Amino acid sequence: MSVAFTKEDSAETASEILLPDRPVSPHPNLVTQAGFEALEHQLHQAREAYQAAQKIEDVNERRRQAAAPLRDMRYFAARVGTAQVIANPGSTDTVAFGNTVTFKRGDGRVQKYHIVGEDEADPKAGSISFVSPVARSLMGKAVGDVVDTSGQELEIIAIS
Repeated sequence: MSVAFTKEDSAETASEILLPDRPVSPHPNLVTQAGFEALEHQLHQAREAYQAAQKIEDVNERRRQAAAPLRDMRYFAARVGTAQVIANPGSTDTVAFGNTVTFKRGDGRVQKYHIVGEDEADPKAGSISFVSPVARSLMGKAVGDVVDTSGQELEIIAIS
């Protein structure tokens, strides 16, 4: 019987539904406690979405609906498994992972960012990854220090 008359896609089409893994950073997977809990929550959501997709009767639709959650499950399981929870810094003398740092740019703008893990970083919400160029240039510096990053001067005005 021709593939045109079957309900299932060909093996070639089915393999196209398997999504490639999400890229995993080569950097250590440092996270805050809140970041670790967020990773666990995202893993739980991916599992729920995958389980819901498995209930779909049509095999082709089931494959399509399960592809993204399956990829996300692999990613978040790996990230939870390699997460290194870093306690809040005990000092605000110098910028460290988990601190919130306020700095003034050369053009007068004042910005404030919480330095967190890669998966929990959201610059629009006020958090940046510890491997970002700005965070790397600020780490280990104290209030009053001026650093140069990407041709811009940043003066640290507060650490909390």
